[in-house]
Amino acid sequence: MKNILSSFKKGKGALLPVIWALSWPTMLEQLLQTAVQYIDAAMVGRLGAEATAAVGVTTTLGWLISGTVMALGVGFLFFIAREIGAGNEKRAKQASAQAVSVTLAAGIVFTVIPLLLHKQIPLWMHADPRIADAAARYFFILYIPMLPRAASMVFATLLRASGDTKTPMIISLLMNLVNIVLNFILIYPARTVMFFGQSLSLYGAGLGIDGAAIASAVSLALGGLGMTYKLWKHPVISPKGQTFKPDMTVLRPCLKVALPAALQRFATSFGYVAFASMINALGTVATAAHSIANTVESAFYIPGYGMQAAAATLAGNTVGMKDKRRMRDLAQMLLLIEVSLMVVSGGLLYLFAPGMMQLFTSDAAVILLGAAVLRMVALTEPVYGVSIVIEGILQGVGDTMNAFIYNVLGMWGVRIVGTFICTKYLGMGMISAWSCMIAHNILLFVLLLIHYKRGKWNPLNKAN
Repeated sequence: MKNILSSFKKGKGALLPVIWALSWPTMLEQLLQTAVQYIDAAMVGRLGAEATAAVGVTTTLGWLISGTVMALGVGFLFFIAREIGAGNEKRAKQASAQAVSVTLAAGIVFTVIPLLLHKQIPLWMHADPRIADAAARYFFILYIPMLPRAASMVFATLLRASGDTKTPMIISLLMNLVNIVLNFILIYPARTVMFFGQSLSLYGAGLGIDGAAIASAVSLALGGLGMTYKLWKHPVISPKGQTFKPDMTVLRPCLKVALPAALQRFATSFGYVAFASMINALGTVATAAHSIANTVESAFYIPGYGMQAAAATLAGNTVGMKDKRRMRDLAQMLLLIEVSLMVVSGGLLYLFAPGMMQLFTSDAAVILLGAAVLRMVALTEPVYGVSIVIEGILQGVGDTMNAFIYNVLGMWGVRIVGTFICTKYLGMGMISAWSCMIAHNILLFVLLLIHYKRGKWNPLNKAN
């Protein structure tokens, strides 16, 4: 991190290599995670559309839980990045210890609640009765190791705040390898395959989607343990030797940033749940197409979220340095790079949408519907990319309240209300629902861009 910071201080010409050094490991990590999602979806897809729907029916609720937990890390990211930028490593270590205590509490809460409610959740999501039991079992297994999952999410954010984006990437790679191997062993029954003309007998537990859940749970638990170990041994932000009792001098500024971020994740993720629930009510084909299209689309957001991680860390460092000019140059370069990347990403998604759907299902109706909505959303990828980077900058400087307000307005005022009217009253299908989603993304882009242009988000402007 010190080498990155020293390069970051050199001048505008050093911005690009620093941004790249921080963003590429996160992009690769996202790519690896998406690849595993693809493999999971493809493996489960071989079991049929009902199996795909059973796995996908609770996906958005998973986003709600994980998004809320990850948002807790945003407050600590802001604090740690700022203190490191100011050269105050002791305060960064104190914040890391406080993050451990918060993660422990959140992990316990988000383990108990899902496990107690796992049977009701598919019913609340309007799942087809034929898949409700399977969906409930899948969800239950997946949330048994929620405590190490919470550690993995929050501690990865702390490591990125210190400028260490490679460690989360490496741990993610190992997690993914474990998940893939266990998928092959647990999902399918024993079978014989041909390999270079020779028949090979492969062991298989034949557990179906339960096997997919077990594989994911084991890999996520191991990832959490690995991330905890790396944080404990980290030379800059290790919590070792620090107090884990509540320290309000650290917690107060962290929670001031984290609470709006957590409320945003909760409100928008709950919106995803309501959105998916309305789509699930349209039938198994719509549920499967929506689930697969979300999985496909996630790969094309990778450049955006890689840049967001760099934006948050470097914006926080710049606040600590109290360099107003550097903040302006950083924001401009991040947005230019992001738009360029997302134009390419959106073009590829538009061209290859049908082929990407075919990777996960052979159902013609699911492929046709999923490809149609993917091509619609591909046209707005650059718009969404700008929103992602601006949110990253706002997280880095501690301005999470405005992003919370804009996201809630877009999600509930446009996407949910619009989808409810289109599907419930006008009798329209999934195409109309995704149109409302696109309208939400465009509104979020407009609101965030206006907020960015006004400059009130920048604490360095207020200081002058």
